[in-house]
Formats: sequence, structure tokens, C-alpha cells
Amino acid sequence: MTARIIDGNALAARVRGEIADRAAALSARGVQPCLAVLLVGVDPASAVYVRNKVAACEKAGIRSLRFDYPQDVAQADVMAKLAELNADPSVHGILVQLPLPPQFDEAAVLEAISVAKDVDGFHAENVGRLSQNQEAFLPCTPHGVMKMLESVDVKLAGAEAVVIGRSNIVGKPMAMLLTNAGATVTVCHSRTRDLAFHTRRADILVAAVGKPRFVTGDMVKPGAVVIDVGINRLQNGPDEGKLCGDVDFASASEVAGAITPVPGGVGPMTITMLLENTVISADRAARAVGK
Repeated sequence: MTARIIDGNALAARVRGEIADRAAALSARGVQPCLAVLLVGVDPASAVYVRNKVAACEKAGIRSLRFDYPQDVAQADVMAKLAELNADPSVHGILVQLPLPPQFDEAAVLEAISVAKDVDGFHAENVGRLSQNQEAFLPCTPHGVMKMLESVDVKLAGAEAVVIGRSNIVGKPMAMLLTNAGATVTVCHSRTRDLAFHTRRADILVAAVGKPRFVTGDMVKPGAVVIDVGINRLQNGPDEGKLCGDVDFASASEVAGAITPVPGGVGPMTITMLLENTVISADRAARAVGK
């Protein structure tokens, strides 16, 4: 068996085209969607992510504002900027790039973002609404995964799903989204006993652990859908410097029915969902003022 490749680049391109059309329609009504991004410190990976997000905004017709702060900035300064952006009606989405430096109370910063502009979906109110299957801004990576599953007609109701990883950003919201869709969900993590026992039962396997090539083919149920959320840069060996996911693609693709590659899988969809959330926020703002 050779797995079907779920092409995140192709799906992202199609969805971003639709988002650009929606952004143009809003601009014609006098409301240009706008995303504000705050970057604290000089983490190279974070800088790349922010640059990619800003570039994606420009291509989609979304105005972007970028605010860069030094590593030693006081939390109060960032909080003051958030309060200013919350009050600005021309700003529809606010994103603080994570991780933050150690002097920050990360939870307090995320809670300071207006729920109506929390396009990352990390605010406790949005998380709570997601847990109750109510309308909410969904975290971008899990939302992107759901779009990918939908794109290849994966039947979620009644399916056995296993999520490896329990982070607030991916693992937990991923499990909630799959549960809301009718799947029977098992969340595995570092303390799970006999991980392979669980993964071999999964019709849908989502790997989000941050360990390169952690999930191997012998851990995959034949015909399963494998979603690789990880992105790791190999540090040694013949593939040093190359990007890979949390799944050993070579062995897993021989067993799975469908699989996402790295790069070109979940990554492009994460930014795409950020753009979609920003446009949704702008549309709500337009309707609120009768535009």
C-alpha cells in the first residue's frame, strides 16, 4: 500500500483564494481586514513565522501591522499595546507570537487580547466555547487539520482517533474538534503506557509531539489517515539540516491510506486558518456597524 498524499500547499492555495475574494468584498464595503502581530525577542523561528504570516496577509488583501519588541521588554509595555489594539476598530485580529521570553506571564498576555480579536483561538473564553461545541475562533493548526480531513472526505463520526500530544495549542483543541465531529478520541502523551497499542487502533492518527520521525510505520493501522503536525530540523546524520515531521514518512506511507507530508502538509493550513479567522472577525465588525 502506498498512501495518498494530502497536499497542504494545494489546499491552502485554494482556500486562500477564497479568503482573498472575501477580503476584497469587505474592502469594497469600506472595511479592510487587518491583523496585528506582536513579536517579542529575536528567536529565529518566531521571526520566520511572523514574516510568513505578514507576507500571507499581503497576498490575501489583509492589512498587517507588525510590532517588534526587544527580548527584555517589560510585560506592561506589551500589555499597553494590546489594550490600544483592542480599542482600535480598524484592527480585527491580534496575534502574539509564542513562545514569549521567561519574564512574561504567557497566560495573562493571551487573556489580555479581546475575545473578539483572538484570531489564534487561545483565549480561555474561545477555548471554553470550543469545549461546548459553540461558535468560537478555533486554534489555527487544529482547524487546518480538520479542513484537510474534510478535503479528502474522511468520515469522522464513529471513527477511532488518536492524538499524540496534549498541548494547549494543538493536542487538546484537536481532541475537542474530533470529539465534536463524532469521533471516539484517545489522547496520548509522555506518560502513556504502550503507545503503539493505541496508535495501531487509530483510523485517524494525529502526531503533535515535537520529536523527529517518532511515529514509525509499525505503529500505524493499515489504511489509517496520518496527520503529521510536527516540524523538526534534523541535527545530525546524512539528513542533517533537513526538515521532517513527527512521523517517519518513508515507513508510515507504506502502511497508511492517506498521509500529510512535511513540509507542505499541515504548515500551510495553519497560516491559512489565521487569515480566515481575521476575515471572519472583520466581517463581524462590518455587520456590527451596518456595512
